Amino acid sequence: MARLCWDYGHGGNDSGAILNGRKESNDVLSIGKEIALEMRRHGVEVDETRADDSTVSLSARSDFENNNAYDYFVSFHRNAFNKKAHGVETFTYPRSSKKAKELAKKVQSSLVALGFTDRKVKEANFHVLRETKAAAILIEMGFIDNAEDNKIFDSKRNDIVKAITQAILSQLGITYKEKVVIATGTLYKVQIGAYAERENAENIINKLEKLGFKPCIKIE
Repeated sequence: MARLCWDYGHGGNDSGAILNGRKESNDVLSIGKEIALEMRRHGVEVDETRADDSTVSLSARSDFENNNAYDYFVSFHRNAFNKKAHGVETFTYPRSSKKAKELAKKVQSSLVALGFTDRKVKEANFHVLRETKAAAILIEMGFIDNAEDNKIFDSKRNDIVKAITQAILSQLGITYKEKVVIATGTLYKVQIGAYAERENAENIINKLEKLGFKPCIKIE
């Protein structure tokens, strides 16, 4: 079973990027948890450096990862730059493994396909990329101080969850499975009539089909 480490950027006393009360720490925590649920649905184990709005130091994050054996380390973030920049970018450490670079490209491409501007896969000397053992990437999911990026982030939230999930599963060699929605609660059946002769029932079927309905014959 694949085992991954999720790192939700900032938290607690460190809100990260902020715009009119909107906090990067909250955005990445909520959407990251949704992606974690999707990964677990596919049998992938996911641990988290923080599970709520708590303060976690950079060293504590890397220590958490290093004390366990993970296939990948994924850090979730959102950007900010004076409301002028926009788009998504995914980072790896300059001396990162081939696995990390492959995953970064897949995640980046999946988000660009949703309409975000492509700021490319980049290299950076970030602590959580440098000090972790597993193949590590850091995702910047749009700029929190850019209206268009926020619009995509909010309106295509489910698509973002699915896109990142599919990208990581692809890297792990796991096929994505669509959710199966099972109806619950009371069901109401509509019956037109009951006939002793099948021909009469088929005549009613033909009339209903011409009206656009999709009837069926149930034999009792």
